[in-house]
Amino acid sequence: MAERPAALVVCPGRGTYGKNELGYLKRLHPDKAKLLATVDRIRAERGEPTVSELDGAERYSPALHTRGDIASPLIFTASYADFLAIDRSRHDLVAITGNSMGWYTTLACAGAVGLAHGFSIIDAMGQNSQAGEPGGQVLLSLVDEQWQEAEGLRETLLTLAGEINGRSGAQLYLSIALGGMLVFAGNEAGLGALLAQAPPLPGREPLRLVNHGPFHSPLMQGSSERAMAQLPPTWFGSPELPMIDGRGTIWRPFAVDAATLQHYTFVTQILETYDFTRAIQVAMREYAPDRIILLGPGDTLGGAIAQALIAIEWQGIRSKQDFQDMQTGDDPILLSMGREDQRALVTG
Repeated sequence: MAERPAALVVCPGRGTYGKNELGYLKRLHPDKAKLLATVDRIRAERGEPTVSELDGAERYSPALHTRGDIASPLIFTASYADFLAIDRSRHDLVAITGNSMGWYTTLACAGAVGLAHGFSIIDAMGQNSQAGEPGGQVLLSLVDEQWQEAEGLRETLLTLAGEINGRSGAQLYLSIALGGMLVFAGNEAGLGALLAQAPPLPGREPLRLVNHGPFHSPLMQGSSERAMAQLPPTWFGSPELPMIDGRGTIWRPFAVDAATLQHYTFVTQILETYDFTRAIQVAMREYAPDRIILLGPGDTLGGAIAQALIAIEWQGIRSKQDFQDMQTGDDPILLSMGREDQRALVTG
């Protein structure tokens, strides 16, 4: 391996700031006073609880900390702080991507938007997601204990979703392709029909995602229109690092049109399926990184990343056991900054 290994950076989405992450910024980033001052000022000017107050709460409240207008700014700030903490003398950052909400963090980390604009985007979109777009999301796992996908199950579920979406009063769409999992977005009639008719799954039971709207679907039209009206193309520019979006498209430095990036971010990305699996696979094939650095908070996205690698048999990884063997060897491919043992390998 090269003296300074090439690294792909991955920004997590919603659902990663849980009870164990309370105090993440205070505990791991006491040196990020300037960052916190910037994001806290923006929150305070909008009359909202600051990130420092939310992260420093006495106890974690699921009813509060999972809300879109609370979780989004917390996760963004924690991820951005982790990105700043990467030891660049030990890692050559070659590209960056993210899952769902992590696209907004990707924009800021890559330099396509400045910190203040990036946080204003995430804060506005968090407010948008809390505005009450009808519906929600359900996650279904397609893989067994060894992360092997059940043959034909993906096609069966996609066909079922298409049939349900054609029924009177029901709306259902593929929201996120997430490694060995699929996330569907829909209204209550659509989600209810999916849960009632889904075939047996090899892994865990279907999971309704708490406080999640019908992201990455046409049901978010109102959110898209508000974003386009509120968040101008002048905030966007060329990234310093290549960015891989939710279609697997690469946005390269010095080759980005601001209006096109704004339209993708606030129209395409909001209303269409986010294919995180493809984003990871394109990044691996295009840049062949030695490492994948998963920013915190949390490390729940690690399984989806591994499953995306298994699907293309990256470096001979064909199962969960293969992946775990690589992780416990001298040359782990995934370093999660939300894990204390792996964080030190990133920050130095």
